[in-house]
Amino acid sequence: MGIIKDVILHDEETMGQEKTSKYELALTKYNTAIDDNAVRDAVRNIIAEKVSANDTIDVKKFLFGSIELTTLKTTDSDTSVLAFTERVNDFDNQYPDMPHVATVCVYPCFASTVAESLEVDGVEIACVSGSFPSSQARIEVKIAETSLAVADGATEIDIVMPVGKFLSGDYEGMCDDIAELKAACGETVPMKVILETGALKTATNIKKAALLAMYSGADYIKTSTGKLQPAATPEAAYVMCQAIKEYYDETGIQIGFKPAGGINSVMDAIIYYTIVKEVLGEKWLTNKWFRLGTSRLANMLLSEIKGEQIKFF
Repeated sequence: MGIIKDVILHDEETMGQEKTSKYELALTKYNTAIDDNAVRDAVRNIIAEKVSANDTIDVKKFLFGSIELTTLKTTDSDTSVLAFTERVNDFDNQYPDMPHVATVCVYPCFASTVAESLEVDGVEIACVSGSFPSSQARIEVKIAETSLAVADGATEIDIVMPVGKFLSGDYEGMCDDIAELKAACGETVPMKVILETGALKTATNIKKAALLAMYSGADYIKTSTGKLQPAATPEAAYVMCQAIKEYYDETGIQIGFKPAGGINSVMDAIIYYTIVKEVLGEKWLTNKWFRLGTSRLANMLLSEIKGEQIKFF
C-alpha cells in the first residue's frame, strides 16, 4: 500500500505542477521582473514633462464623463440610493452642456433600485460583488451574489481578486475564481477585477496580478477597493497600464483601466489621465476604456469647469 500511495502522491504532485505551469507559462510571455525604482523614475518624468499640457477644460470634461459615481456606505438604504440616483437624473437636466458620469456604482442589493430609477441614457449600473471588499467567501456565495446583481439590472460588475490566493502562490485558485465570476456575468456584462495594489506592494506583484486577471477574463483591471491604504498610486497605474499594453500587443484584446481610491484632487485625476495617454495611447481615452473610481472628484471637476464653487452631488 505504501508504494501505491507514493505513486498516487507523485501523480497528484505532477498534476499540480502541470496546472501551475499553465499560469507560469502565461507569465513567461511578459516582462514581470520590474524594478520599483525604475517605475518611480518613469512616473516622475511623466508628471514633470507631460501633465501640464493636459490641465485643460476639455480634459476635465472628459474626466468628469469617466467618473464612476459611487456610494458604498454602511448606512446606504433604498431611500439614500434612490436620492443618489435622482441627482444623476437631475444633473443631466441642469447641465445639458456637460457629459454625464459614466457609471453609478452601488452594492448588489441596490441594483434594482438604480435600474428602476435611472433615467439617463448611457450611464451604466455597476455593482461591487463577490464578497467585496475582501473577496473572502465561498465561490458559490460569490457566484450567487454576482448572478443576482446581474438579474436585478447591473450592467457592470466589480470584483476583488482573491489577494490571499495570489500572495500564497495559488494562481490556479485565483484564476479559477475570476473565471467563474466572469461566467456568472454572462457575455454582455463587463467585469472589472480589483487588484488591491496596496496589498501587493511591489511592481512585480502588480504586473503578475494584472496579467493573470486579464488572462482569466477581466474586461477591466482596477487598482483598489478604496477600503485599504495605500489605494491607487501613479506607480501602480503605470505598471497596470504597461501590463494592459503588453497583453493587447500579445492577444489583440483591449482591456479597460480604472484607478480608484485615493483620488483626492483634480490634479490626481489629470495625472492618471496622462499616464494612460502616455502608456496606452489615444485608443484608451474614451469613457468605455478609462474610468475613475471616485465620487468626491465630481464636484471638484464641476467647480473648476464652471469657474465657481459647486456642490451638486
